[in-house]
Amino acid sequence: MTMQPDVPSSSQMSPATWAMLIFLSILWGGSFFFTKVAVAEIAPMEIVLLRVLIAAIVLHAVLRLKGPAFPTTLSTFTPFLIMGLLNNAVPFGLLTWGQTELASGLAAILNAFTPISTVIILHLFTQTDRATPLKVAGVILGFCGVAVMIGAEAIAGVGDHVVAELACLGATVSYGFSALYGRRFRNTPALVTATGQLTGSSLILLVMVLVTGGAGFVDNWPSTPVIASMLGLALLSTALAYILFFRILSQAGPANVMLVTFLVPVSAILAGALVLGEVLEPRHWAGMALIAAALVTIDGRIPRLLLRRSRPGRERI
Repeated sequence: MTMQPDVPSSSQMSPATWAMLIFLSILWGGSFFFTKVAVAEIAPMEIVLLRVLIAAIVLHAVLRLKGPAFPTTLSTFTPFLIMGLLNNAVPFGLLTWGQTELASGLAAILNAFTPISTVIILHLFTQTDRATPLKVAGVILGFCGVAVMIGAEAIAGVGDHVVAELACLGATVSYGFSALYGRRFRNTPALVTATGQLTGSSLILLVMVLVTGGAGFVDNWPSTPVIASMLGLALLSTALAYILFFRILSQAGPANVMLVTFLVPVSAILAGALVLGEVLEPRHWAGMALIAAALVTIDGRIPRLLLRRSRPGRERI
């Protein structure tokens, strides 16, 4: 298995990669529904553990059928353990704890810092993923879009729970470093990387749950709707989602794959409108327009085309 620690990223995604990114946002947007059902009977950290553990078991079964080699030594498995720590265990733990103190809207806005953290970290620690004016403008537009879409009332309590807010921001920094570290897996099959990461995070989270009091669901078997929601969360929003995540990472680079954070609230809100009949308010449309403008800006094709037409010879931005 080949791993490259420092390879250039593509700043422009193909239509197929954009489609995968949108589908990934739908899968992760659906996780809010699954979690809302499951949390009625299962503790948050136990949901996180079950989510990654079931997904890891299923992906191991798929690997056995498809044949790609899985790392079997400590030295080859350690990078996946680190990725599981950075991309699952640390951010999931911080966000889960942070949301016990914060309203969901504020937590979502803080989580939208993920692409900003990623751009900063990649700019500071790489030579091939440097921030550009278009990329910076795009992530700022995207963050503003999420904030507008969720609404001003969500930030009314900013500063009331500083430690919890810092925990949510810390999760975005962990995601940023996971994007940096994940660059080394660009030549590894996405199925292998997803299986390795989820196996590593399952081991870490199992220890965390046991240390903090054990798994309560063992004594209280959940109901059928909760079991179905956990399967949806594990199989769709985790196993399939992380295969897509690492495929996008390998094709378009770490900064681009983290743009999914801007699209997840859009998917969740549109799903609420289509499935639950929720009404889309003007702020939702305004926020989605800003996010669309952000993605167009980051993609760069349209801004460069407009610049070439207006200022020939000055299109490099």
